[in-house]
Amino acid sequence: MPEDASLSVVEADDARWNEYNCLATRSYGHPVADIVRLRRHADARVALRGGRVVAGGLGVLVPQFFGGQPVPSASLACGCVAPEERGHHLWVRMVAERLRPLQEQGAVLATAWSTSTGYGHRMGWAAPVQVFSWTVPTDELKRSFDETGFEITCGTTRQTHAMQRELAALWNGPWLRPHWWESWQQEEHPDLASYRFSLPGEEAQGLLSLAFDPHPAEGRQLVVHDFWAATDRAAAAMFAFLGRYNSRIPMVAFQRTGLPPVPTLLHNLHRVGSVTARAWHPWMLRILDLPQAVRLRGWPEDLDITLPLDVAETGESTLQYVLRITAGTGELAPATREREGHLTLTRRQFAVWYAGGYRTPAAARLAGVRGDPQDVTRLVRVTCDREPWLPEYF
Repeated sequence: MPEDASLSVVEADDARWNEYNCLATRSYGHPVADIVRLRRHADARVALRGGRVVAGGLGVLVPQFFGGQPVPSASLACGCVAPEERGHHLWVRMVAERLRPLQEQGAVLATAWSTSTGYGHRMGWAAPVQVFSWTVPTDELKRSFDETGFEITCGTTRQTHAMQRELAALWNGPWLRPHWWESWQQEEHPDLASYRFSLPGEEAQGLLSLAFDPHPAEGRQLVVHDFWAATDRAAAAMFAFLGRYNSRIPMVAFQRTGLPPVPTLLHNLHRVGSVTARAWHPWMLRILDLPQAVRLRGWPEDLDITLPLDVAETGESTLQYVLRITAGTGELAPATREREGHLTLTRRQFAVWYAGGYRTPAAARLAGVRGDPQDVTRLVRVTCDREPWLPEYF
């Protein structure tokens, strides 16, 4: 599709930023407070037609953990298109223009929370994992968890920040949280409170952040925003602490990013049927630079494999590579000669694999990854040591 010459995309100055903020309110049907809150930390691009802002969006350069290493990533947020401009594929150009300055600063990945997953698929984005929020009665938590012995203290410390980063590195997707993360969240949720959990004389083993939201039937509910536990005992103590609110708050909601995808909660409840799970729109991942993303990612130290890969680019020809993982380092190099036997992935399937979204060879094959079954097994083994989880919502 030819580029619309009547449209230009520019970096937002003060006047354009205010126009973009007003457009977002008209587009979303409510003010988008993060457009103001993230102004000091984000790059804003707006589309102009006839001198008027008709689309806009933010981009934040924040590393994300993959394989235990922080990989430079562009996180896209607060995107909007004027209602009268929708249906003309403006968003495809806007995404490209928003990513360009972040790529120039080193981003090799891009992530976004998107309600338009089908649209994202057509642009080469993939959802590595399903996303759920959980709602649990506080009475059920009180009945099911009784771990004692932990000291509970309100507030965070340097040690809890370090613990959070260490735990984040055990998953594929979490932000390496910037220095402004905590103040941003506090501004967004003024009543947000954080609690650290530690055994007597020891450093904290758990960090829990929560706030209160209106509930349509019960008046108020507790909302968990952060749940970081270094041990099963710490996790049990944190669930038990939430159960103590049962005299005033009937329900605890773990927001869509608030609970890691582990079975600790469901496996220990007396009545699993008391829990409500709600599916949310997922976070989506796009690999902007395949060789660099492989080079910068962490890899298992004990692997030594070489696999030929054919990666089908969106709307382009298939590119042939050789993947080498040796002693914790990775390389994705162009194939230098024709070869027999190969694995074939689309760019979207590559993103899911990169994030550890294929937990088994059967899952990869059912998703459309082609190749010798033994090679598919070897490919999945490379990234399944960490599960995908993005605990930051933006």
